[in-house]
Amino acid sequence: MGSNGNSWADQWGSQNDVGYEDDGGKGKSSGKKMEKVTAAASASFDKAKAAAAVGADKAKSAAVVGAKKVKSGTSLGFKWIKDKCQKGNSTK
Repeated sequence: MGSNGNSWADQWGSQNDVGYEDDGGKGKSSGKKMEKVTAAASASFDKAKAAAAVGADKAKSAAVVGAKKVKSGTSLGFKWIKDKCQKGNSTK
């Protein structure tokens, strides 16, 4: 390559062409777009968080009801076993 050819910067463009330096105000509109995207994402996150809270409440309620049923069933089971054992001992 001689000195007559284009330089690397001439062939590939300057740094301003790819946005490495000041973009002359283009970043302001990009920033507004980012604010809109962030606001939309935040709103979606809030909706998801609310739905998850409702789901968690339902799961907690179901767990409490299930635990009460297990406790009641266990208690009835022990009483049944106790009654059977006492009947068996009283007949002997």
